Amino acid sequence: MARNAEKGKSSIAVSKEPLETPPLEIRTLGNKVLRQPARRISKVDESIRDLARDMLRSMYTAKGIGLAAPQIGIHKQLLVIDLDLENVSTPPLVLINPEIISSSASLETYEEGCLSIPGVYLDVVRPASIKVGFRDEMGRPKKMNADGLIARCIQHEMDHLNGVLFVDRVNNKEDLDRELTEHGFETHDVQEVS
Repeated sequence: MARNAEKGKSSIAVSKEPLETPPLEIRTLGNKVLRQPARRISKVDESIRDLARDMLRSMYTAKGIGLAAPQIGIHKQLLVIDLDLENVSTPPLVLINPEIISSSASLETYEEGCLSIPGVYLDVVRPASIKVGFRDEMGRPKKMNADGLIARCIQHEMDHLNGVLFVDRVNNKEDLDRELTEHGFETHDVQEVS
């Protein structure tokens, strides 16, 4: 699904098996920590790689495909993604200080969910493909083109770095209100973005 994705693959390897207790607590909608913008990482060192590993372990335990540092209460521009949870030989992506360089004019609507809003799945419109620049887990500058699910996942996780949640982008307010209420979340915690 992703062109040039192999250029961005991580060498950080952790077991994809869920743990009994994840190392990090994933914050949920309503927690103010999710609305604070993340800071750029100035030095990529072993502490950042350790954080990425703990994020991956927490993500795998929650059976997610992406996790951004603000979701675990850490305001750093770091996100981890793995679309191939079943295949232990597929390494995850680790993106540090990611920036979208360009995005396609064509848009796609697709159902999204979020580990910070468990149980809620709603349609979101996003650019179909993007070009993203970032640093890998060794601090090396990288660029990759992405489309399909990987492009959507990167955009979703990058929103977290700016204090934006996918529910902020949902156009169907009726479905949004119903889903949030049904899963015990408050509709006033949604912050509409343009």
